[in-house]
Amino acid sequence: MIKIGEALTLANIKAFINSGEQLQLSDAAIVRIENSYNYLQNKMANGTAIIYGINTGFGSLCNTVIPNDQLGQLQYNLLRSHACGTGDYVPKSIVKLMLLLKAQSLAYGYSGVQLATVQRLIDFYNADIIPVVYQQGSLGASGDLAPLAHLSLPLIGEGMVWEGDKMVEAKPVLNKHNLTPVVLGPKEGLALINGTQFMSAYGVHCLLAAQNIIAKSNTIAALSIDAFDARIEPFLKHTHLIRNQNGQIKTAEAIHQLLQGSEIIAQTKIQVQDPYSFRCIPQVHGASLDAIAYAEQIFEREINAVTDNPNIFEAEDLIISGGNFHGQTLALSLDFAAMALAELGNISERRTYQLISGLRGLPPFLSHNAGLESGLMIAQYTAASIVSQNKQLCSPASVDSIVSSNGQEDHVSMGANGATKLFKVCENVMQVIAIELVTAARAIEYRRPLKSSPVLETYLSNYLKAVQPKDEDEILSPVLLKAKAFVSQN
Repeated sequence: MIKIGEALTLANIKAFINSGEQLQLSDAAIVRIENSYNYLQNKMANGTAIIYGINTGFGSLCNTVIPNDQLGQLQYNLLRSHACGTGDYVPKSIVKLMLLLKAQSLAYGYSGVQLATVQRLIDFYNADIIPVVYQQGSLGASGDLAPLAHLSLPLIGEGMVWEGDKMVEAKPVLNKHNLTPVVLGPKEGLALINGTQFMSAYGVHCLLAAQNIIAKSNTIAALSIDAFDARIEPFLKHTHLIRNQNGQIKTAEAIHQLLQGSEIIAQTKIQVQDPYSFRCIPQVHGASLDAIAYAEQIFEREINAVTDNPNIFEAEDLIISGGNFHGQTLALSLDFAAMALAELGNISERRTYQLISGLRGLPPFLSHNAGLESGLMIAQYTAASIVSQNKQLCSPASVDSIVSSNGQEDHVSMGANGATKLFKVCENVMQVIAIELVTAARAIEYRRPLKSSPVLETYLSNYLKAVQPKDEDEILSPVLLKAKAFVSQN
């Protein structure tokens, strides 16, 4: 079980998601939240200080003071006015992560929100009440304002939630679950929409997917090595140890292990060297592994951070208006992760190309009757199209900035765009390596009666049972889609 307010890791989030267990606030988090809330209430009741977002307007309206009797209305207006997202819907699994991560950030007790507000985020997660959130609208700097406003509206009984595949109004769904709308106090609306939970949730989802993509890229590349009758020497440890790059060493070891016991790899080779897309798998896959490891460090720090504004320091009697909502560190990491994964797709497509090129005793396009049949010719076209799109998606979002809020927010991260681009790159790369699997699986049949390694033969057998590709020309779209589903799950 994850207890909100205790340290999170990508590993325990993955285990928690797969377990289907429910969230729960830790005892320490309850104390922190209540202390912070009580401090802020006393501060507002006994003082005359002007505090951003609590008794002022927002953004460039920060110098407009709001009377005490309108402070609650200020927070409602904030959620409504900032709920202006558009574009595609955020996948439900990512919205659930947003609920979890928003509750986690508020649970550290630096936000001044009431316990009921944090508990309601947890109630939504546990009851599978999923707000409708849109992909477009965040600049990734003043927090993910628009997406988080859509996430938060149902807490007050407004906005839309998912009921199956239908969008419905939130209020009746709350009634069905015997949940009353939260009554917002000073700062609560701002605490809900200031933060990096849109970027963070996408990042967590994609980094968990990246772990799977890297592992499957290695497995399928190993199968392609045998399918292309390539050499084992580039995967021996000696070369990699003298370069001393961690990802490269790990990748070479993984590929070497996957090929243990292969009759194909053991046979005498005619060629002295193999193309880079085979020979340099450790160097390329390993670089991506290192890049993803770096991004994981950044995101594990972020999901355990306080990213709203202003921050309340009860012990020091301080309320500080800073910029923890700025997503630059995430934006750079999201762009880096996208490039790292795209490279796995790039080199995979090159192996697919080599396998259909009529080399190493393989027929052109792996067709049994070349000319009459086109074989897997156009599968490589599809892979090439996808990797080209990935190159376009890897144009960095983090180097862009557009001034907003009348110049008050004069540098933004655009990390939200980086997050949605990374999500698309993940989906694309999974399809590209699935196309490589389709190609390698057909090519390996031309090596019979020799067998690949026991591990790879088992993987190949499971693929053939699940996808059931034909040897002759067939409509390939269903094959590619089933192959992608297989790679995602196996």
